[in-house]
Amino acid sequence: MLRKDQTGLVVIDVQGKLATIVHDSEAFISNLVKLVKAAKLLGLPILWLEQNPEKLGETVPELQEALDMVEPITKYSFSACGEPTFVDAVKNTKVKTWLISGIEAHICVYQTALGLLDLGYEVELVSDCVSSRAIQNKEMAFAKLVRKGTEVTSLEMCLFELIGDCRADEFREALSLIK
Repeated sequence: MLRKDQTGLVVIDVQGKLATIVHDSEAFISNLVKLVKAAKLLGLPILWLEQNPEKLGETVPELQEALDMVEPITKYSFSACGEPTFVDAVKNTKVKTWLISGIEAHICVYQTALGLLDLGYEVELVSDCVSSRAIQNKEMAFAKLVRKGTEVTSLEMCLFELIGDCRADEFREALSLIK
């Protein structure tokens, strides 16, 4: 069960043209913006990654706007765990479980999730906030990651799990994000 005092969010490489050509890109980006807003509402640590932004471009504007209080971490390795700044940021939190979102599922998401598992963290893929150009690549990545110990959740499932009670202060505002 996810707990907001032990959970963080990683947003991976939702940049440039690639973000607009992944499978079901509009729904993916919309869900990811909702996830980021919910994570901020719940006070979760958020780590935002950009892969080689000089070549791939910046994070899409609507997601940049949602991430307004977070600084992106530039990376060049496919796994964010190959970037010391990211590993330091991960270790400087009190997080036990990382929610993983972004693109592409079979490359940077896959390798980052494996890296976090290797570092001893629990990992949950937010299924409707992860994408690839081809749905088959997403499905393959998820299948391999589940066999290696990750869990799969969705935007609504993780949100309600983190809130836990309809009397929680964040409930109404969180509900408005997904309705």
